[in-house]
Amino acid sequence: MKTICLYFEIHQPVHLKRYRFFDIGTDHYYYDDYENERSITETAERSYIPSLTTLLDMCKTYGKAFKVAFSVSGVALELLEVYSPDVIDLLQQLNDTGCVEFIAEPYSHGLSSLGNEPAFIEETKRQCQKIKALFGQEPKVLRNSNLIYNDQIGMLAGTMGFKGVLAEGAKHIMGWKSPHFVYSCADDPRVSLLLRDYKLSDDISLRFNDSSWNEYPLFADKYISWIDQLPQEEQVVNIWMELCALGIFQPLSSHILDFLKALPALAKEKGITFATPSEIISKTKPVAPLEVPYAVSWNDEERDTSCWLGNGMQREAFNKLYNEQTVGRILACQDRRIKQDWDRIQASNNLCYISTKPAAAGMYRGFYDNAFDAFTNYMNILGDFIKRVQDLFPIEVENDELNALYTTIRNQGDELAAKEHEIATLNARLEKYEPTPDAEPEVKPVAVEENPAKKAPAKKAAAKKPAAKKAPAKKAEPKAEEKAPAKKTTTKKVTPAKK
Repeated sequence: MKTICLYFEIHQPVHLKRYRFFDIGTDHYYYDDYENERSITETAERSYIPSLTTLLDMCKTYGKAFKVAFSVSGVALELLEVYSPDVIDLLQQLNDTGCVEFIAEPYSHGLSSLGNEPAFIEETKRQCQKIKALFGQEPKVLRNSNLIYNDQIGMLAGTMGFKGVLAEGAKHIMGWKSPHFVYSCADDPRVSLLLRDYKLSDDISLRFNDSSWNEYPLFADKYISWIDQLPQEEQVVNIWMELCALGIFQPLSSHILDFLKALPALAKEKGITFATPSEIISKTKPVAPLEVPYAVSWNDEERDTSCWLGNGMQREAFNKLYNEQTVGRILACQDRRIKQDWDRIQASNNLCYISTKPAAAGMYRGFYDNAFDAFTNYMNILGDFIKRVQDLFPIEVENDELNALYTTIRNQGDELAAKEHEIATLNARLEKYEPTPDAEPEVKPVAVEENPAKKAPAKKAAAKKPAAKKAPAKKAEPKAEEKAPAKKTTTKKVTPAKK
């Protein structure tokens, strides 16, 4: 029996304001509130509210026969709570139906999985806490920003306790394999992989209203027939898109929501069911491990990370953003404003605006004229933010107490060096006055051990031996006497060394 997993992403980027040079160091508020409110309310009215209302009706109509999953970034939830609380209310109503699963993702919808593992783990856990607070669910499946995935990310997901990860079924990692099976992470077999069918997903989100497409117009019965005609052994079909595809990319006038409403009934006729990702993972065993040594994503034809890291400007911004010392300070700080700015500055769209790929020629850049304009503005904001972080945790702290500590450490080092010199000098004198082999049994204990209690037995032993061997023993006595002034000489050398 074939099963459809239907996923929707909700991420709302934060619009940064144009940061003029003379504002550096004086104005630390980086956001265009007017543009943020306008874009969120417009997207909610044109897409989120009508789409979620339709999905809610479908859940009520078909009950457990229809299920859907959502991935919502923490930043998007924050903005929706402020500018469009109706969307949060609809998500909570959907959650109450029992037909919805919420998935984990990085709080910022950023690229920390590629730049700094501790930051990735920390913000993913925070997003899970946000989902728990709003909807009462504890996410069991991870979906990274932009479906970015590699073996290392899969292993991290396993260490965080996730049962599965969603990834892109890109051609260059799949080869002859089909995305319609459950696979496992190559580095952690406990983690199941659910792979997006990009063709069936893009047929809805990108091509549905394209009159030049050879399958236009697309009707629900045709779409379900494509899934039904898949080989019998291919049981899992993962369809993933942004929620704004319903109403923004594909306008409501295209009857995209009518198409969506018709899917459950037509699927039921063909014996095709709907399920959440956790249900599929719990019921389906992976067929094989899938090796993904290099990161893949769902962006562009390349399905890689070149959309965000394809040129020198993007890589420079990325390296500065995820500098190890900077991230360490941010994770250690308790400043709420710093934390909020960190989440919003990380958003992957900020690096996407800097792309110079040909595919980005017609992309949305906000108020930026070109990639160089976006880079300049972003680096100004990033530079100001990093300076604020460094001011909270200065690299060098100069005060009397710290200088005194450094002085003490240096003096201790000088004392250790002097003592080592003293020991080396004493060893050199001992080697200079080494006794002859015949006298070694009697003289060696005297030279090494200076305890008079141990010298007495040596003299008694010498008294029992023939007279021929007493002479060397007597000659050894001056050596013991010579050692005493040697000690005094050494002691005099140690005093100037300490000074």
